[in-house]
Amino acid sequence: MRYLMTTRPSDTAPDEKLYAEMGKFIEELTAAGVLLATGGLEPGGVLVRSAGDEITVTDGPFTEAKEAVAGFALVEVRSKEEAIEMARRFRRIVGDGESVVQQVFGP
Repeated sequence: MRYLMTTRPSDTAPDEKLYAEMGKFIEELTAAGVLLATGGLEPGGVLVRSAGDEITVTDGPFTEAKEAVAGFALVEVRSKEEAIEMARRFRRIVGDGESVVQQVFGP
């Protein structure tokens, strides 16, 4: 089962300890063969919205920046519970904030 874990930006500035702990966590998941991809996302982005036949494109950043996704990890695990536990470990490392875990369907 594949899961996409996304995180929203926090007010906490990263420091060397955080980078070291995240490095260890990423190495562990990579060595276990469960981490398929990870990365950060630009804060602005582009919103593409459709309504009927009309499609509008709006450049970011958007007013609700705290709602934006700041980064992601794509993992392959045996269960939803295992994906949630990874998200818990991630949140313990990075501190206050929000992450969303969603199953990815398809090949």
